[in-house]
Amino acid sequence: MSERAEAVVPGVGDAAALADRVVASLASVVHAPLETLRLPLLCLLAEGHVLVEDVPGVGKTVLAKALARSLDLSFARVQFTPDLLPADVTGVSVYDQRTAVFRFRPGPVFANVVLVDEINRASPKTQSALLEAMQETQVTVDGVTHGLDRPFLVIATQNPVEYEGTYPLPEAQLDRFAVRMAIGYPPLLEEARMLAEQTTEPPLDHLRPVAGRAEVAAAIEAVRKVYVDESVNRYAVALLRHTRDDPRLALGASPRSGIALLRLAKARAVVERRDFVTPDDIRAVAPAVLPHRLLLAPEALSAGVAPERVVEEALDATPVPV
Repeated sequence: MSERAEAVVPGVGDAAALADRVVASLASVVHAPLETLRLPLLCLLAEGHVLVEDVPGVGKTVLAKALARSLDLSFARVQFTPDLLPADVTGVSVYDQRTAVFRFRPGPVFANVVLVDEINRASPKTQSALLEAMQETQVTVDGVTHGLDRPFLVIATQNPVEYEGTYPLPEAQLDRFAVRMAIGYPPLLEEARMLAEQTTEPPLDHLRPVAGRAEVAAAIEAVRKVYVDESVNRYAVALLRHTRDDPRLALGASPRSGIALLRLAKARAVVERRDFVTPDDIRAVAPAVLPHRLLLAPEALSAGVAPERVVEEALDATPVPV
């Protein structure tokens, strides 16, 4: 690996301290592994979005609310249903009779943290209303573009068990999510503790901010400036190309997935108190970034091959730079 830049990225220590405080705050509310609780924060710092695919009742909504409260960010929740319209998400222009002009009434997408519950239950037209917001941090209504507040994070959920009356997300839309994650069931002792907490004084009711918007913005800027050596960059590309050459896949990882991979790796480097990315950062975030972007070939699908296994094998087969 070539010698990295001598200048140290400003704010790495502060951003890492912020991450420690936020993860500790989330852990006081959601009983899940620390690496799982880290992922939404890494996405926020990397300016990506999260797809939480898990069964009902494991704390998906609580996790989103806890993240927003911990960072003192505005929060909105949208329950996606088949009759939901795009304007219910983005907002609508309303005619004001007193002034005889149309005024824009912002929708729930104009919050810093937006929880989209059961995203696959709304029609594709409504799902697509999120795409511009997620990709461009803006929405266009009646030909007028409105910028969204930053930081901006979409946490979408979907139930992997129940598919009746759903509209599966197409590959192009899945590719907009930086990571796909699951919370899972807590261990026995943790679940018993959670039941005691939730039936007496729910911790979320007493959660207080541990950081502010200015600190989040500074941490995001620190992540942007993290150094990526050319050898690490090529390692990420080699990993993507390995998935494209895999005969079990009809569609490998896209260049957009490579961008998400590096952004998450840079965020992880900052959280680990480093101003440069290592191959270990790439390897750590790849299982959350890549599998949902891969499309299995029919033969692999019928054979029960999991995309996660394909990513594991790609990581094992791709030479790591030294």
